[in-house]
Amino acid sequence: MTNAYPNTELHIAGKWIPAAGGETIDVLNPATEEPIGNVAHARVADLDAALEAAETGFATWKNVSAMERYKVMRKAADLVRERADDIAAMMTLEQGKPLVEAKGETLFGAEIIDWFAEEARRTYGRVIPARMDGVVQMLVKEPVGPVAAFTPWNFPINQAVRKVSGAVAAGCSIILKGPEETPASCAELVRCFVDAGLPDGVVNLVYGIPAEISEYLIPHRTIRKVTFTGSTAVGKQLAAMAGAHMKRVTMELGGHSPAIVFEDADVEVALKVLTANKFRNAGQVCVSPTRFLVHDKPYDRFVEGFTEFAANLPVGEGMDPANKMGPLAHDRRVEAIEGFVSDAVGKGATIQTGGARKGNKGYFFEPTVMTDVPMDARIMNEEPFGPVAPISRFSDFDAVVEEANRLDYGLAAYAYTKSAKTAEAIGAAFESGMVSINHHGLGLIENHFGGVKDSGYGSEGGADAIDAYLNTKFITQAGL
Repeated sequence: MTNAYPNTELHIAGKWIPAAGGETIDVLNPATEEPIGNVAHARVADLDAALEAAETGFATWKNVSAMERYKVMRKAADLVRERADDIAAMMTLEQGKPLVEAKGETLFGAEIIDWFAEEARRTYGRVIPARMDGVVQMLVKEPVGPVAAFTPWNFPINQAVRKVSGAVAAGCSIILKGPEETPASCAELVRCFVDAGLPDGVVNLVYGIPAEISEYLIPHRTIRKVTFTGSTAVGKQLAAMAGAHMKRVTMELGGHSPAIVFEDADVEVALKVLTANKFRNAGQVCVSPTRFLVHDKPYDRFVEGFTEFAANLPVGEGMDPANKMGPLAHDRRVEAIEGFVSDAVGKGATIQTGGARKGNKGYFFEPTVMTDVPMDARIMNEEPFGPVAPISRFSDFDAVVEEANRLDYGLAAYAYTKSAKTAEAIGAAFESGMVSINHHGLGLIENHFGGVKDSGYGSEGGADAIDAYLNTKFITQAGL
């Protein structure tokens, strides 16, 4: 046990409570594989209590003015900033990412709350000119109702805060199913909202078996909106379940992001940006560049530079500021990455650096670069979600576009070029919800965040994000 890491309880109806049955789930430090605490394990009785609380909370919160919601949210954002050091330390212990990344994620979470607070004050309707005298026609925005939200372990704050902030800003209540692997930092986010003055029942937090919770919450009459971040396979199941009950859905799903380096690219800029973002959070990022497609001309230099960066990247326990990459989040990720590498090598790929688990304690994996990876290798077709970079060469624009768009994923895509013509052409050609050219400009809260094809639908950023939590109502009246 580590004194710095707390046991995590459920939050239901304004109270922090253990699970009704007293069950808990161990939380492991991925850097040591040792238990550091536990999290309350919710069952049906807890979910029923959360649903009742969400109904009560919604009945209260929907009638609170946007200005007052704004004030509470701004206070919550300030509390996140005040507590950022403590929250970041919890996140590093339970998730593994370097402390500087954990603190950056926490502080960015405060920005997200601020953004949605402002959006709450701008949920404008409109008046529609009528055809007849004495008739008034209006569109008004109303909160959709209680929300069921499901968030993953890779970004315990930033995945949850988008959903909680959107719901709260719109006037909804929410039941957040947080990540069992990384519960404490997520709970601290909720605590900031609660301590800022949210009425009881507006934000409820549960943990448990994901399938058990989703299968109970999504069909329930109380829930009016479902939002999920996670794998495409699970997302499709939840979307189908929500569709069967006519629930509003936002899906932020997996990706397999192409990164194209054209002949005229500034290869040093491409290397600096792409290496940093490939190995951030040990590659456990949905918008991480995952397929590197490099023109013949800069190919050798790109492979050389990428390999050098990966080979010299300090890897270790995230609390040590000297380390720039931490462990994978759990043993399942280690097994998955070992499988990707073994499959690729078996099919003819060349390992330039890395390729194996690092050390004999903790879920560490060497930053890995591979070349000559055949297109039928699993890593070229399945989201790797780890610190492995397959680099391929190309010579033809049409061919590289075909490869970039070959998969059913469509979350993020990247390109590097000095040509305005090429930039315009590749930006139009990418089948992706987000495209970033010559820099890594994704994820900022003021911008759209969402995918197309099997990467989901809906946005969790930008001016459209709050709309997912609002119904549009048409009112026409005459004779008044």
